Amino acid sequence: MTAYLLKRLTIAIATLVLASMVVFAVLEILPGDPARLMLGMNASADQVDLLRNQMGLNAPLPWRYLHWAGGLLSLDFGRSYTYSVPVIDLVRERLAVSLPLALIALALSTIIAIPVGLFSASRRGRAGDTVAMGAAQLGVAVPNFWFALMLIYVFAVWLRLVPAGGFPGWGAGPWPALKSLLLPAVALALPQAAILARVTRSALIEVLNEDYIRTARAKGLPYRAVLWRHALRNAMIPVLTILGLQFAFLLAGTIIIENVFYLPGLGRLVFQAITQRDLIVVESVVMLLVAAVIAVNLLVDLSYAVVDPRLRSRQ
Repeated sequence: MTAYLLKRLTIAIATLVLASMVVFAVLEILPGDPARLMLGMNASADQVDLLRNQMGLNAPLPWRYLHWAGGLLSLDFGRSYTYSVPVIDLVRERLAVSLPLALIALALSTIIAIPVGLFSASRRGRAGDTVAMGAAQLGVAVPNFWFALMLIYVFAVWLRLVPAGGFPGWGAGPWPALKSLLLPAVALALPQAAILARVTRSALIEVLNEDYIRTARAKGLPYRAVLWRHALRNAMIPVLTILGLQFAFLLAGTIIIENVFYLPGLGRLVFQAITQRDLIVVESVVMLLVAAVIAVNLLVDLSYAVVDPRLRSRQ
């Protein structure tokens, strides 16, 4: 297990270093000058050059990369060009919205998808399977922002049960804050649940055709016990893979939903920073999200070894 862990950690660190180089290089070649944008189009060339020196933008690219990467290691993300505050403060403030939103959406997606996948796999080819997979196909096809608009209309405008948008902050109390995240979480969870349900069904159907499942049934074990104790555990590897990818997407890919519900999360911060050419914010937040994705994938890889001990022996 130790060798397996060291190998995965080495791959994760190498991926993180390579990703930091790619992110820095891509953002540096984008058109636009942050200093010119901050000073306005009427600023003189000397004023722009002075501000670029103050911001460190005239330094050689290798030095700027090493300075930025070294700051990331010490959680010093620099100062925002637009807000003139430390980037870490912006990230901490926005992460308090995006992280709970992603966790709630992932929990809802899992709670919905696993039972639906089990139900559909156990009734393969029957009416229940057709209805469940038809609903899943609809969930995959319909974009989440349309779900968001429909949820706002039904639960916020018509029934008036929850707010249509905004975030009161955790200082207003846990329930008002969670209440404002409920509709965005459902809008994010439904399409992801549809994908996860289809993957769960496919993995279970493949496992249910294995010889050991037929042997367990021949010994007289109830079908429900075979399904839950034997089939589900052995079908978990593709399910865990999708769960890891979904969490990364829910944390990093909520720009549209956060704009629909006017939530001050990481997605909205990145969107605003791109439009304002606030490179230091974009670079730092993107690298934070990359690190989160790599960490989640590492945890998923380790969970493989827990679910299927044969993987450890192969290492």
